[in-house]
Amino acid sequence: MEALSSVSSLAPGGQRGPGWQQQLRVDYVVNKVMQTHRGQQEAQVKQALTDQMRAFGVMANGRLMAQYAAAISSLPELPPNNKN
Repeated sequence: MEALSSVSSLAPGGQRGPGWQQQLRVDYVVNKVMQTHRGQQEAQVKQALTDQMRAFGVMANGRLMAQYAAAISSLPELPPNNKN
């Protein structure tokens, strides 16, 4: 069995660049909102993104949030998860 490489080795030179934690938080929030707000109005998606970003301590870039909101709102809604 091979040893797992450390996460820090994924960045060039084994060092993490500035802002890596913020980018992880942005990615997490976008994925979370993508699961819950697909196909909804763009304004609702943008508000959800902004609220979640604030909850994680990230100051959202308005232009970037608008791009994410447009992409998420254009996705089809997920079917309900009916597990019996």
